[in-house]
Amino acid sequence: MSSLNWQKSTYSSQAANCIQVAAMPDGAVKIRESDEPDAILATTPGRLRALLLGVKAGKFDHLAQ
Repeated sequence: MSSLNWQKSTYSSQAANCIQVAAMPDGAVKIRESDEPDAILATTPGRLRALLLGVKAGKFDHLAQ
């Protein structure tokens, strides 16, 4: 997995823990947290898009309370 081109948000500082994503040749998207790089999730671009839209819309805000 180290050959993947992992990317993180430009809003993340160098020292901050952050979510990183990588595109697979088959169209899948891999997701990991920078402080747990061996724990990798796989999803589709559509499902990732739906998650991000839900986060932006505040649909998960009740989980942070």
